[in-house]
Amino acid sequence: MTDILDVVVLTGFLGSGKTTLLRDYLARPEAADTAIIVNEAGEIGLDGLILRESGGDVPMTMLANGCVCCQMTSDLARTVEALLAAERPEASGPLRRIVLETSGLSKPGPVLRQLASLAGFPMRVSVLATYDALRGPDSAAFAEAAAQWAAAHRIVVTKLDAASSGRPSEAMSEVAALNPLAVIVADPDRAAAVAAAFAPLPGIGLDPALLRAEPAGTHPRVAVWLARPSAPLPYDDLAAWLDNLAGHLGERLLRLKGLVRVVESDRPVLVESVGTLFSRPRPFGRPAEDAPAFLVVIARDLEAGELETVAPAGLFRFAPRVPDTPFARAGAGMPRADAV
Repeated sequence: MTDILDVVVLTGFLGSGKTTLLRDYLARPEAADTAIIVNEAGEIGLDGLILRESGGDVPMTMLANGCVCCQMTSDLARTVEALLAAERPEASGPLRRIVLETSGLSKPGPVLRQLASLAGFPMRVSVLATYDALRGPDSAAFAEAAAQWAAAHRIVVTKLDAASSGRPSEAMSEVAALNPLAVIVADPDRAAAVAAAFAPLPGIGLDPALLRAEPAGTHPRVAVWLARPSAPLPYDDLAAWLDNLAGHLGERLLRLKGLVRVVESDRPVLVESVGTLFSRPRPFGRPAEDAPAFLVVIARDLEAGELETVAPAGLFRFAPRVPDTPFARAGAGMPRADAV
């Protein structure tokens, strides 16, 4: 395989429609040359049996002995390597994508860390999450669901056929408040939604709409903050701040993305993380572009002023992206778990 392989980590909370979404996708012609890895928390791979029934000769590897994020790193890596090395004499072409359906209790960060061990393969890795239109606000009480949505590059609102007529717009607002970085699919037309869910992602640029305030979110413990640098930063200072932020917040850091200007370059640097797993910062755009410099930080259970304590201090000015909530009007951070 010489082409770039698309690896889609399909995540979503228990019962949110991941398997149904994947099953519907496998019935589409564009799903040809796709391999599926199904991972479940139980010992019986029921989801795998459902997919196998409708997926024809789609290559499949079952990891039914526990959640992927709890496996040895080599387990998932070996599975992917075996899929890439497998002979496919009747295939229409080379393997073009792998969809890894995770357990409903998996957090994407550890899964992506395991995939990072396959850096030698040309891969494009993305996270696709499902958001249950009927249970979304209730599921938001679970840290696993919040981590899944925050890590996603694209979020698909499911079960709209059983929801009220105004639910797509409401759900889009809820999802945007939880993760303004994600592409949102909320189409009542099931076929259109399935096609959009697995379509190639758009460019990785930052939408200026991220700078606008949004209504209060549905998750009382997750906050979206804007960090604005006061001036171009020395790259070493930026790197140290990112390292210290990851070390300080740990699993509470759910997602980070933005553009920062550094003194060593005439182009802004694109910075992105899922959890504490950071992509390598790299120049983005053209030197002449007047791109806004900011980071979007999505985190859980922040104390008031906590981001300001990360060293080197004073590099950024911080403001909540949800300024109309009571905690923001009081100038406080997110409440602690025992206050929710």
